[in-house]
Amino acid sequence: MSVLVYTESEEGKFKKVAFEVASYAKAVADQMGTTVTAITINADDVSELGTYGVDKILKVNDSKLDAFNAKTFAHIIKQAAEKEGTKVVVVSSSADSKYLAPLLAVGLDAGYASNVVEAPTSADPFTVKRTAFTNKAFNFTTIDTDVKIVGVSKNAFGLKENSGPAAAEEFSPSIPENGVHVESVDKATNTVTIADAEIVVSGGRGLKGPENWGMIEELAEVLGAATACSKPVSDLGWRPHGEHVGQTGKPVASNLYIAIGISGAIQHLAGINASKVKVVINSDPEAPFFKAADYGVVGDAFEVVPKLIEKLKEFKVQNA
Repeated sequence: MSVLVYTESEEGKFKKVAFEVASYAKAVADQMGTTVTAITINADDVSELGTYGVDKILKVNDSKLDAFNAKTFAHIIKQAAEKEGTKVVVVSSSADSKYLAPLLAVGLDAGYASNVVEAPTSADPFTVKRTAFTNKAFNFTTIDTDVKIVGVSKNAFGLKENSGPAAAEEFSPSIPENGVHVESVDKATNTVTIADAEIVVSGGRGLKGPENWGMIEELAEVLGAATACSKPVSDLGWRPHGEHVGQTGKPVASNLYIAIGISGAIQHLAGINASKVKVVINSDPEAPFFKAADYGVVGDAFEVVPKLIEKLKEFKVQNA
């Protein structure tokens, strides 16, 4: 009857969201008077999960699972849920988990609530608070199925340490043939990914060309941030499509989102609205982004950003 949590990893290392969903699962388990079981897939060192309230870990290790496949992963998590007699499964709201969660819901005949931002307001009936209307509002959803699946919004619940020992055991589920063969995966190295970033620095057409992206990358480096861009920038080939954020690109739920030279089309704003603090730098005071931003700077990015970088570097030196 334990709460089951799927903890995402990449190249053997846990993603930050793994610890956030573990923290959330612990809060749910406390409400229900039960324990937390985590399922890991090809993770190396699983001991850190105990720091965030996990009592038991089901370790799945198989070279056939090196590449993510939603159908296969959902099938594995379903078997873990059935093994543990789980009534609540917790996943993140990452792109991967949003892909597999509906498949898992079908397999377990479960109700699924995505974009959850708080611990359940009630365990019986099971009620959660979720974002709605592209993060412009909240609603309260009651899941009345026997098994329930909760997708936790990134950076919404936070990391909460509940230190304790976690017993790990090998789990060998059946792995179906998925019909997909991955030949190679090319990944950026030595950069902060948009999915894991606390801070995102994003540029738009106001930068006038790819040759000017150096200051975006420098600002991101100073802040320990990920770089991103608007859709027109990726369409023009200035930046890779993997950096395109917005409703039609990657959603962003960072603690700080800095938009430089981005006017603020509705699709872009819809995709970054979950960010806690939004800052815009734009020379056009009528740019739509100013209405959505928490802080705005009206000015030429080629003058503002270098000065911002200079001040941040001075601040870091003074506080080193």
